[in-house]
Amino acid sequence: MTLSPDTLLEDARSLSGDIADLRHRLHREPELGLDLPRTQEKVLQALDGRPYEITLGTDTTSVTAVLRGGARRAAAGDAPVVLLRGDMDALPVQEATGVPFSSEVDGAMHACGHDLHTAMLAGAAALLAERRSELPGDVVLMFQPGEEGHDGAGVMIREGVLDAAGRKPDAAYGIHVVSSLLPTGILASRGGPLMSASDGLLVTVRGAGGHGSSPHSAKDPVTVAAEIVTQLQVMVTRQFDMFDPVVLSVGVLRAGTQRNIIPETARIEATVRTYSAASRDRMTEALRDSSGTSRPRTASRRTSSTSTNIR
Repeated sequence: MTLSPDTLLEDARSLSGDIADLRHRLHREPELGLDLPRTQEKVLQALDGRPYEITLGTDTTSVTAVLRGGARRAAAGDAPVVLLRGDMDALPVQEATGVPFSSEVDGAMHACGHDLHTAMLAGAAALLAERRSELPGDVVLMFQPGEEGHDGAGVMIREGVLDAAGRKPDAAYGIHVVSSLLPTGILASRGGPLMSASDGLLVTVRGAGGHGSSPHSAKDPVTVAAEIVTQLQVMVTRQFDMFDPVVLSVGVLRAGTQRNIIPETARIEATVRTYSAASRDRMTEALRDSSGTSRPRTASRRTSSTSTNIR
């Protein structure tokens, strides 16, 4: 396959206005989780009239689009397959940027760049469709809901996205924008893992409530939760190799309703990032020790829920 880089770049630049407009429309109407009907509608509008075989999700508002390459193939069924993926969901964040295309949905915002990812994939769809006759294989476009903790990729895989072209892809590609790590216009990659696995740690500490004036008569879960948070940080710095990065960040620490009441429970929620399978497996055991329980209940590979009772 021979594509002129100059022509491709020129065509991409000619699409920039339409792609920016799509991104702004997506940004104004962010949607959360697996149910993104307005986002799905915009994607379908962008694909309308182009030679894609489109399949919609049944358990989520996903869009899978297959482009059949038109170039001669070595043998029937031997065409290469490439998958391109872009996520579509937003975050439960209140926007305060003041940009002209700010979110019009209270409590939701495209704060992680998925509006850009969706618009970028729509732009790639246009460029590829124009070069269909030159493609020696097939392209699968994966517009994925539910990236932010809802297992949207897993849902799409169970619904058959990896077999959409008739066989599994030979390669899959995704791009993530960054706002501060690299200068605008720079594309970066490397060999090996590029982004970390993301797991959730959920801990409930159960004590016995009481009045703040008589802590000796209660079993305070707040002090235990505070100690767990501290030990989690010490555990990361003392048990894991700095050249195989592990990051643990507590995002939720919740307890009580009044300043003079010792609550019955305290809640900790954290995100855990690992770059190797070995560290991910080891982290499972280390978290059990640091959270004070030997029997975590695992809801999925991405979330571990534990309950610690104060005796």
